[in-house]
Amino acid sequence: MSRLADPVGAALLAPLHEGWLPVPMVGRVLFANARALPAMPVATARLVCEQDFKPYADLLDPATLAAPTDCGERFALALLLPHRQRDQMRCLLAETALRLAADAVLLCAAANNEGARSLQADAERLLGPLQQASLHKCRVLWSRPGERVLDRSLAAEWIAAAAPRVVAGTRLLSAPGVFSFDHIDPGSALLVARLPVDLAGAGADLGAGWGYLSSQLLLRCPRVTSLDLYEADARALALARRNLHAQCDGSAARTPLLDFHWLDVTAGLDRRYDFIVSNPPFHVGHAGEPELGRRFIAVAAAALNPGGRLLVVANRHLPYEAALAKAFSRVDKCAETQGFKVFEAIR
Repeated sequence: MSRLADPVGAALLAPLHEGWLPVPMVGRVLFANARALPAMPVATARLVCEQDFKPYADLLDPATLAAPTDCGERFALALLLPHRQRDQMRCLLAETALRLAADAVLLCAAANNEGARSLQADAERLLGPLQQASLHKCRVLWSRPGERVLDRSLAAEWIAAAAPRVVAGTRLLSAPGVFSFDHIDPGSALLVARLPVDLAGAGADLGAGWGYLSSQLLLRCPRVTSLDLYEADARALALARRNLHAQCDGSAARTPLLDFHWLDVTAGLDRRYDFIVSNPPFHVGHAGEPELGRRFIAVAAAALNPGGRLLVVANRHLPYEAALAKAFSRVDKCAETQGFKVFEAIR
């Protein structure tokens, strides 16, 4: 196994560091789905980094970070790290290729056990024959300088396939790559079924995703006066904003104040709440990471007013009981079924 902290990042930059591919002397360089990588061979002033996931975005040089958008600029080179979900990855590949100057190169890499073969197959369908190298148990691919052939019809098809669509059983939109994008997550559904209707005042949804839990909370708890949604995935947060505004605009009832925060919840909150709901994440990539959920619980406890309530759902095997008992004066298990458990904790 590679000892590199980021073998995919090292593989991505190898063609530039090794001289297999020249760094363009003029024009700006786009880094799609960017991560902070050491020894970037491109000057900060010429680099445009786009990253939807807040923990990764926070590690990037703020001078290089830009919101994903196509303002008409055509880049001299594009670096790309793929997403895990294939429709989202294909969409990013297509959108990035469309933003390149005519003679520019697209450079991408993936780990062999995380979709390198699929990435190569898709990139060759879109761009034609590629140059490649294998190192650090990864595959790095780049289009041939001056020989890139873009299938614009296929690019349009892939972009359309990743567009928002209605989630079955709801009127809400989600999109490929967002957590539980094509169905209601069963953990969230169980938490919704156990929501106390007397929740009132100022509330927050930590790890709000595309807004299902928040939308149901507003429907079921009429005494809620404001609701803040916190989410690390900018795409999911944009969908949640769209979904909740559409729901509230179509309601004759008094609309609670809504606020949307692109934030890494583990960094803490700067506001206080009467109640918090959460279906916290517990994965980093493929790896399970229970500490994420425990950190969500600690952050929620610190953000609640005295007497405030936390409603949280977790997979049955996750060991959150000790974290809840440490942070709250009272903890009740409201449900345990279908592989999930729901807790209500009082600060």
